Amino acid sequence: MEVRSQELGVRGKVKSFEDLRVWQKSHRLVLDVYKITKSYPKDERFVLVSQMRRSSISIPANIAEGFRKRGKKDKINFYNIAQGSLDEIKYYIILSKDLGYINDHNYLIKEVDEVGKMLNGIINSTQGRK
Repeated sequence: MEVRSQELGVRGKVKSFEDLRVWQKSHRLVLDVYKITKSYPKDERFVLVSQMRRSSISIPANIAEGFRKRGKKDKINFYNIAQGSLDEIKYYIILSKDLGYINDHNYLIKEVDEVGKMLNGIINSTQGRK
């Protein structure tokens, strides 16, 4: 697949979803979510921690699945699901800050916003293809 947009963050041919910067960045977000949720109270393990981990995992997973789809409509659908999960994790980060589970959430919000911009870029690029 020939890359047509800089937002994808690669040059030349993309051979795998792992070549996409949006996937790489969203994978790093998952790792960060796992890292911060290790220190959450035990009574949140099956509630907030579980929700945060599942929604964050959904982002790169849907990017990967969308990458493999052949039709534009299918690709965009999975990228849109990733956007929904991204907004979900953003809310959980805000909630975690408000509950006092994390002190500095700005770097996580920044990561979320960057992934969001990149997802918009890949959606726009996909929509522009023939």
